Amino acid sequence: MTIDEINSLSRDRFVATLGWVFEHSPWVAERAWKHRPFASLDHLHSAMTGEVERATYEEQSLLLRAHPDLGTQARMSTASADEQSSAGLDRLTPEEYRRLQEQNTAYHKKFGFPFLYAVKGSTKYDILRALDQRLKSPPSDEFHQALNQVYRIALFRLQDTIAHY
Repeated sequence: MTIDEINSLSRDRFVATLGWVFEHSPWVAERAWKHRPFASLDHLHSAMTGEVERATYEEQSLLLRAHPDLGTQARMSTASADEQSSAGLDRLTPEEYRRLQEQNTAYHKKFGFPFLYAVKGSTKYDILRALDQRLKSPPSDEFHQALNQVYRIALFRLQDTIAHY
């Protein structure tokens, strides 16, 4: 699909086409539609992230909580499963899996949402290292870091969906 084709979509088709980009949060695409026409993929991404930035804290929190824990298969979208598989999270050793589960639990307990990391181009070792480091962050910093990771995930998904010229 091209950016011109994206620009020509009705609101309903736009949401049906891009509503999945922000995990289980089609409201982002619905709100971004009004910013058409988009000059580029980056412009579209900026419009979508801008809508998240303008959202209420509760809406942002729900967006963060809509993502699955890394390394699990529970209520995971196809996009998330593919992304995690590409980083090797479906091939953890028993020790790595135990460590990831323990850290995911500690992270969720501390911050109230799952550990979010744009895994594309990363290894399982990069992810485990980032989880170790980010567990040390204060909650306000980590909330913003998690949103930034969601924005990176969305950009990767848009890049995989929209043709580049």
